[in-house]
Amino acid sequence: MTVKAFLTNLFLILFVSSTSEIFAQEDWIEYVIIKDKGVMAVSLDLNFDLNKPNYRNLVVAGAKFKKCRKNGFPADESLNDVYAFSDSISIAIDKITSKRLVALLTYQCVAFDIYYVKDTIRLRDEMTASLEKKFNPSLTYIDIKKDKNWDYYENYLYPRDFSSEFLVDQNYLHDLVLQGDDLKGERKVNHWIYFKSIKKRNQFGTKVKELEFSLDSIAYKRERSFPYELNISRKDSIDPLSVYHLTSMLRLLSNSMLGQYAGWSTEVKPKD
Repeated sequence: MTVKAFLTNLFLILFVSSTSEIFAQEDWIEYVIIKDKGVMAVSLDLNFDLNKPNYRNLVVAGAKFKKCRKNGFPADESLNDVYAFSDSISIAIDKITSKRLVALLTYQCVAFDIYYVKDTIRLRDEMTASLEKKFNPSLTYIDIKKDKNWDYYENYLYPRDFSSEFLVDQNYLHDLVLQGDDLKGERKVNHWIYFKSIKKRNQFGTKVKELEFSLDSIAYKRERSFPYELNISRKDSIDPLSVYHLTSMLRLLSNSMLGQYAGWSTEVKPKD
């Protein structure tokens, strides 16, 4: 698979509620972090958590793009430049040494490719020469340093609150960011919960009304093992920490009433 095709697959990922579907993307996950100047989107290969090759050198290569959404993510017309940059970096490294692509970062109109490589002799010169053919040197960034213990991967890239629930929430947040959302402010957040009995659904509805949720709709889904659906909503913040606390609370509450929390959605608020 070419770098362009691989990146295209990542940028087209949509929200799914099945953890197995998330891991199916070659063990790559997507998540977001709120930084000082805005949101940072991260795509990370989990394969290297327990199986790290003997590549002791970290390479971080970045390029700034002029056509960006206001949340700092490249606009559609800049994506070909992002692909071209990634291809140039990959080809340049291949000329010198073997490599492993471990992550992709996007923050404030800068796209970063993160590699671990085996050798660094002449690597910077080759990468610089390759980028100068297509990109303005003042808008590119190359950092090469020793990292024999993979500290950057473990301590900066690998998410701290790792769980299947974390991945489900973060995958959806990542998709919102791709569409231009900066995740700021409160907005209506919808949630779906399923039960095996009307009694339990009613009990849950009474409880969440006390928490100022609206009961928006009910339905019967014959094909589900938990057929009694309840759709609720409330105005909430959707930054990563707020969403994690919100969905964790609803999961625990639904489990306590023998229900299944099935996921959430919200409107996209692009800032373009």
